[in-house]
Amino acid sequence: MALAFAHVPDDHRPWLWVQDKTAIRLSGRPYRPGLPRSLRHRLIHVAADKAQDALFALEEGLRCRDLAFVIGEIAGNPAALDFTASRRLSLVSTKHGVPLWLVRLAARHDLGSARMRWDVASAPSPPPQWNTQAPGDPRWQADLFRAHTFQPGQWMLGHDGQHEDLRVFTPDHGGVVSGTADRSLVPEQQTA
Repeated sequence: MALAFAHVPDDHRPWLWVQDKTAIRLSGRPYRPGLPRSLRHRLIHVAADKAQDALFALEEGLRCRDLAFVIGEIAGNPAALDFTASRRLSLVSTKHGVPLWLVRLAARHDLGSARMRWDVASAPSPPPQWNTQAPGDPRWQADLFRAHTFQPGQWMLGHDGQHEDLRVFTPDHGGVVSGTADRSLVPEQQTA
């Protein structure tokens, strides 16, 4: 997610990452050294106790035009994150021009107002080039299952070990289909 903005050379604004307590327990806190070099020092992290608090922090962040983008991580299907709350976040994101990625961990599909909805899961890594005992480059299976302006589909994303940006790979984990992940799939705003 953050990689989409890692290579925007003129944008040096900070960005916000909000997590509720259960999301932190499931996925951990952001690991700054693992972030793209251009984003590490600009991260503002908020650890919220409950989903309601996380939603409040997300909405306040979206109202701040001095942020480059906002990422929210909320676990499960809390009652606070209903269709109305999802729609409210989408409207605030659009009104203030701050992109939003809402990551739902261990959640079932329910109603939401997102322009694009994705299922993303880890995929098997290809064998490493030099050391057979080492892990291969990371891969993710990305399924776009709902979109207003794009046709649903599936992509295999990953790193090739030489570049920071994501690459789109063939389904057999072989060659690179495109040099970088299609920037047209980066919406003006996005929630899940």
